Amino acid sequence: MEVPKSHPRYRSLLARHKLAEGVREGLVAPQGLIAQGRGEAFDYLLGERTIPPARRAERAAAAYLILARHPVVSVNGNVAALAAEDVVRLARAVPARLEVNLFYRTETRVRMVAKRLKDGGAQEILGIKPDARIPGLRSKRSLCSRIGIYSSDVVLVPLEDGDRTKALADMGKIVLAVDLNPMSRTSMAATVTIVDELTRALPNITSFVRSMKGRTATTERVVEAFDNDRNLALTFRHIRDRLERLAR
Repeated sequence: MEVPKSHPRYRSLLARHKLAEGVREGLVAPQGLIAQGRGEAFDYLLGERTIPPARRAERAAAAYLILARHPVVSVNGNVAALAAEDVVRLARAVPARLEVNLFYRTETRVRMVAKRLKDGGAQEILGIKPDARIPGLRSKRSLCSRIGIYSSDVVLVPLEDGDRTKALADMGKIVLAVDLNPMSRTSMAATVTIVDELTRALPNITSFVRSMKGRTATTERVVEAFDNDRNLALTFRHIRDRLERLAR
């Protein structure tokens, strides 16, 4: 893609290119392009940057991952296309297990997502041959690994759908979501909602994991102090205030 890095929308154009290429390869479902476009629209409202409530949520997510007994990071086609290396770095830093989970699931797409993760440095990838189901779901997203998502106590679900987020929460799991739409069902059902763009959010979480790891008292205080409803309210206020400034 011949777009100079000095282009003001370079990162966004690069993401579009990666997803379009992913669709051509079969890694990304075509519907994933719609999800990306919707996310970009909300990112405009945020100012295309990590806002303070998002950083608080990223820090809380890192604390939950550190304190978890069995953390898992769920990966779909969009995540693999946009941030395979970032997600592998995060899983390694925690450490957490990686599991492929797809709404538009085919064996070919599962293998392609797994290969992208392996190319990004992953050693173990779960979900290729699922042996359990998430209760309450009828779609193929219910398929999971018994030693992975099914047994997890904390699961990070970037670019997720609301049905599975709610189903995981109903299982008693701590659900950490990355979603640029603060009004989505995922955002409302998650334990921690990170309203930030994926390729900004994952490195931020990884950085917080590295800085807090081994500091149990600190991570426990971060978890106890975090209120997802209040943090979402602050996100809405940020968007409102920014629109009011732009409207002057």
